[in-house]
Amino acid sequence: MTALTAAPTREARILGVGAHRPPRVIDNEEVCTWIDSSDEWIQQRTGIRTRRWAAPDVSVVDMSEDAGAKALAAAGLTGSDVDAVVLATVSYPFQTPAAAAVVAHRLGATPAAAFDVSAGCAGFCHGVALGSDLVRGGTARNVLVIGAEKLSDFTDQHDRSTAFLFADGAGAVVIGASDEPGIGPTVWGSDGGQADLIKSKFSWLDLRSSPTGDAALAAEDPTEVGEDVERWPFLEQQGQSVFRWAVWQMAPVAQAAMDAAGVRAEDLDVFVAHQANGRIIDAMVKQLKLPESVHVARDIVDMGNTSAASVPLAMERAVADGHAPSGGLALLIGYGAGLSYAAQVVRLP
Repeated sequence: MTALTAAPTREARILGVGAHRPPRVIDNEEVCTWIDSSDEWIQQRTGIRTRRWAAPDVSVVDMSEDAGAKALAAAGLTGSDVDAVVLATVSYPFQTPAAAAVVAHRLGATPAAAFDVSAGCAGFCHGVALGSDLVRGGTARNVLVIGAEKLSDFTDQHDRSTAFLFADGAGAVVIGASDEPGIGPTVWGSDGGQADLIKSKFSWLDLRSSPTGDAALAAEDPTEVGEDVERWPFLEQQGQSVFRWAVWQMAPVAQAAMDAAGVRAEDLDVFVAHQANGRIIDAMVKQLKLPESVHVARDIVDMGNTSAASVPLAMERAVADGHAPSGGLALLIGYGAGLSYAAQVVRLP
């Protein structure tokens, strides 16, 4: 029997990080012109002061390209050095082809493998797990992992439960080979029994059957077509149920990731949770007993909830602002629609 040749195994780590933050800033006062609310109420309930929305002609691909290019530059690499592009998103409006393939082409990474990951707000941490395994298994030398969202296209500005939450942006990391372990084991999972807690209000098939569907599809900004759009797939969530799930069940996942990596809370330099709600982050910090020496990422204050983009965006800001020392340890955790979750400890570039 002929033996198969196995690729050599090696360790993996993050080599560089990049971000794209749309220039348009929307403060709570503007949001309150859409819904009956107040700046005080929004900040008290979520911790959000402002969020970023991309221009109508800026796409998930555009933002991914910018964040990816910056991550490659930070790693000292070019697109030709990339063997795979993994793009986590839930807001790319095409079923096929994958946004990752277009991004790979724009960055000069062709013929790199390229595919999208749809795991809600946990998508980026899923991508880190995949990228790490691809490098460690010898399938790829360098993997570009991106989290990108344009949630403004799917935010109902008249929905008081979500209008103030969702935002746009992209973050990216390059994962490459390392002599020392730089990405710990991923602890992940899902609970499809609670899939209805965060979901699209309608499917694309519902939109096609809507008498005003053609108007929405033809509009430059479909969210501005108005109340005539009966079945646009806006995002909706059962906020209180999601809050309880995240507060009580995600800290144990984060702790399990630390245990799997063999680190303690006092070993961490940075805690980067999905930027869903400031109060959820506070609860997790308390349950994990993180010391004051650990920097807690709070990108949500200025960026809102960017789903799969929130973890890399928050990590990039911590690095850029000097809160994340080179070589330091960061605990990452993403959680959301699915319900799904993923966490790992990584060494910072």
